[in-house]
Amino acid sequence: MNKQGKRTGLDGQLRVAGGQFLKQLRNHVGITQKELADKLDLNYYTMISQIEAGSSRVPPNLFVAYAKALNVDEVLFTKKLMEFYDPYTYLALFGRTKISINELIG
Repeated sequence: MNKQGKRTGLDGQLRVAGGQFLKQLRNHVGITQKELADKLDLNYYTMISQIEAGSSRVPPNLFVAYAKALNVDEVLFTKKLMEFYDPYTYLALFGRTKISINELIG
């Protein structure tokens, strides 16, 4: 497993795709990175920027709060993040079925 922030090969591609996905969700809700950081009680909005750029991940202890801040189902959100952050475990648990953004915002 790669260190937090290190982007190489498939891991890096998935983390970037995950960041883009999170940015889409945030934009759908219509909040800024700063507003999201405030909802998550983060000291710096740049953490959201790093997550959306794929250089960092949503810390697991913030999965539920992040989902609530974006007004999406917590279980589906966590499952979707697993697609990006832990694809091998996701595949073992759920197979090749992917969660679409429409399932989260619908």
